[in-house]
Amino acid sequence: MHIAIASGKGGTGKTTLSVNLAARLNRTGLRVTLADCDVEEPNSHIFLSPEWTREEEAHAPVPRINQERCVGESCRICVRECRFKALAWMGEVMEFPELCHGCGLCMEACPAGAITEGSRVMGVLSHGTTGSADNPLHLVSGKLRIGEAMSPPLIRALLEEMQTAPYADGIVLRDCPPGTSCPVITSLEGADYTVLVTEPTPFGMHDLRLAVETLRLLGQPFGVVVNRDGMSAGMDNTALDDWLRDEDISVLARFPYSQAAASACAAGSLLIDALPETTGIYDALWQAIQGNMPRQQAGGAGNA
Repeated sequence: MHIAIASGKGGTGKTTLSVNLAARLNRTGLRVTLADCDVEEPNSHIFLSPEWTREEEAHAPVPRINQERCVGESCRICVRECRFKALAWMGEVMEFPELCHGCGLCMEACPAGAITEGSRVMGVLSHGTTGSADNPLHLVSGKLRIGEAMSPPLIRALLEEMQTAPYADGIVLRDCPPGTSCPVITSLEGADYTVLVTEPTPFGMHDLRLAVETLRLLGQPFGVVVNRDGMSAGMDNTALDDWLRDEDISVLARFPYSQAAASACAAGSLLIDALPETTGIYDALWQAIQGNMPRQQAGGAGNA
């Protein structure tokens, strides 16, 4: 079962929720993996302090041009067909591998068989564990190579890892990138349910609308967590609450704002350790997620 944890904007507390929910579920005996899909700025490890067990390079397929076999200017089919502009004609076909999406169309289109598949390193995947030896909490974190133009291929590689042992048989929480762009869409692919984390601010509400619209277009079930609820005595949450009610959106949990919580996060501590009273909120959140998920996915959640 895959639960995506996303947000319309950065800074809403998405990673804080991800690491604490993962740790709490693991401590109740469930098999849990946290996949840090925010590969441009992974930081789940700061809170979980895992023991890293292995690291592997992730590669993306890219075209390699055999200039001796290439027909040249009279053809240029590969250049015309590449929608991502990863190939260009400059006296010969030149490759721009950082722009390639690895679709393989150029190889299929080339009449001379002058294009073969190569690869480039797009980043690394780090595997680690924390918690008890009998039931470890797994963390798999992607880290994009400096200079890499696109993160979706690395995110896909990370999610492919989630289909292998020991991750495939348990609950996978995906800590998604913020926003609604291509990296987020990739991180949401195939998720059984999405938790949208928002905050009661004008920016938070604006970007929540975008995230909700995105998930509705994707046809994926979701609910909302309101973080830093009541964060300012002068802040009126009525507009957010009214909108959620009018849109018939389930509020899965509310986490109250507190200076102690902010200090714990700044220190890299888990809230369930620094503020044990939050444990009950995470337990209620998990029950709400199960209650709002489509029945066929929620049915086996307790046995994961």
